[in-house]
Amino acid sequence: MSRYKVQVATGLFLGSGTANSMSITLVGSRGESDKTLLNRLGKNFAPGTVNKCKVYSNQDLGPINLIRLHKERYLFFPEDNWFCTFVLVTSPQGQIYYFPCYQWLEGFRTLELREGTGNGHVTGLLRLRTWDSSLSLCRWKVYAPGSPRCLDVVTLEEMETNAKYSLAKFTSFLTRNPTALLDNGERLFLSSCLSPEYVTNHWQEDSFFGYQYLNGVHPVFIRKCTEIPANFPVTQEMVAGSLGTSTTLQEALKTGKIFIADYKILEGLQTNVINSQTQHVTASLCLFYQEPSQGDLLPIAIQLTQTPGPESPIFLPSDSEWDWMLAKMWVRNSDFHVHQVVSHLLYTHLLAEVFAMATLRQLPMCHPLYKVRGVIWVEGVTSRMHTIHLTLALDLSDLPGFLLLGTGVGYSGLHPLMERGMQSLTYTTLCLPSDIQARGVNSIPNYCYRDDGMKLWTAIESFVSGIVEYYYKNNDRVQNDTELQAWVAEIFAEAFLGRNSSGAPSSIQTTAELVRFLTMVIFTCSAQHAAVNSAQFDFGAWMPNTPSSMRKPPPTAKGTATLESILETLPEVNTTCNIMIVLWQLSAEPEDKRPLGSFLDSHFVEVAPKRLIKAFQERLAEISMEIKERNKTLRLVYTYMDPPVVENSISI
Repeated sequence: MSRYKVQVATGLFLGSGTANSMSITLVGSRGESDKTLLNRLGKNFAPGTVNKCKVYSNQDLGPINLIRLHKERYLFFPEDNWFCTFVLVTSPQGQIYYFPCYQWLEGFRTLELREGTGNGHVTGLLRLRTWDSSLSLCRWKVYAPGSPRCLDVVTLEEMETNAKYSLAKFTSFLTRNPTALLDNGERLFLSSCLSPEYVTNHWQEDSFFGYQYLNGVHPVFIRKCTEIPANFPVTQEMVAGSLGTSTTLQEALKTGKIFIADYKILEGLQTNVINSQTQHVTASLCLFYQEPSQGDLLPIAIQLTQTPGPESPIFLPSDSEWDWMLAKMWVRNSDFHVHQVVSHLLYTHLLAEVFAMATLRQLPMCHPLYKVRGVIWVEGVTSRMHTIHLTLALDLSDLPGFLLLGTGVGYSGLHPLMERGMQSLTYTTLCLPSDIQARGVNSIPNYCYRDDGMKLWTAIESFVSGIVEYYYKNNDRVQNDTELQAWVAEIFAEAFLGRNSSGAPSSIQTTAELVRFLTMVIFTCSAQHAAVNSAQFDFGAWMPNTPSSMRKPPPTAKGTATLESILETLPEVNTTCNIMIVLWQLSAEPEDKRPLGSFLDSHFVEVAPKRLIKAFQERLAEISMEIKERNKTLRLVYTYMDPPVVENSISI
């Protein structure tokens, strides 16, 4: 008779225990045990407890590769959910087997867990059964034509418990009081990079306008301009006053001092109707010059359409104060829409949802990539899955829809804009070093997003490289990992829609390719989202700095703008209030924040990965100190990519 010692741990938080009957079956390479009751004599699985029992078998089961947890009715007690953190099994020979769980068990069911190292042999039947279970919980549907697929749920009740927010996070979101915006706006900026007075006092300055393209809420869009576009006929005479006597436009182009923001993606979109009034959106172009003394990025020419002509003048800093101010407002409005719909919603939230769903559908919990996923880039299911949880509970049809209450792009324009964003999405865009190179912004000074982002990318890459080197000794192991290949293939199909033109891989052939792909996924779901999300309220609370909608069409001639016409163009008060509430909700720090590098769930069993985690955390601490020291020298500090500020996952 062989005796096995079993320890079963229940979650610490309120409601994680159960009064249902719990049993366990051990499955080894030589056979399996009988089902053994875990909670004898009415002992319940209370929160924070570790239940112990002994399992007997008539034979030595060999290495324990699998366990089954059976949750069944106990007497007259109703069904209640149970959160299991882990199970430890000690063999008669003293060998310890660790089975991480970290999930809820709903209903009366059996949960199968593979041993934490993932090295044991598991039959194809079990793989198929586990895979079928994952597929039934996570089904794909079309979010919008031409956009990444998403989770197929309609009501909150349909969501599997493990895909929902934590209680603390959900409660904090629901209890945030928007009237706090009216009580004392300054309090909302206490943890911000900017004070309300700074934005209010400096939003009209050209240097602050340019600064936001490097270190604002949308620091991923500007690119170097080496040739003036044919549809943006800026001449030397137009910008001579901005360039000064030390250079010419052609010289500045050759030396890499000219940059451009081109919003062609907005051209021809159908717009929203707010307060019974049609809104307006422009596909503007803005040219910047990096002045030599301070390295500031200054706007030097603005065209509000993609078609030059008498009714589409090029606005200059030398124009009247009102003309130039209004032109910059239109550019900021263009930037608002591309940022919110493309760079934020599409390139972080919707992609991250596919990453998370593919992980749950294709990778078992003991898979090394699932373990990295479990502690880095998603907690449960991220992105719009969490958004769905919130919006369904708040009785909103969709958070993007709520956002559109105050934006110039309506439902009719949202989906075409997302489809255009998908057409321009490339693998290069998502890989920071390649994106920096492609946009030609390697050497532009005072670019904190780039500098901090590269440090985080390198730190994540180093951690991932160690994990891949430990679990995959050579390229053959990568190529022969069917679960890994299925995961990558599903991401290619559902996130990149099978577009070969995106440059995204549909399979992984080498360890180097795997390191890059994993780094991209983790960076997108943590640092990149922080960069395009956390600053929303800081820069958007003062509406003239980032108008979300424009009520009047853009000017077709110079000399027509006045203070009165600008006020008639900017959004109305109720529109501004709608957008401020949303930006505040999106920017607020959650109650149960998990910073990048925090590992609350212990998925790794081996010593080597734990050492890599410690080294990763130490490097993140060093980066944080470097950022804090750098910020002491800056007029405007940049903290959005400071590791303690960056969340492990997209949770809002």
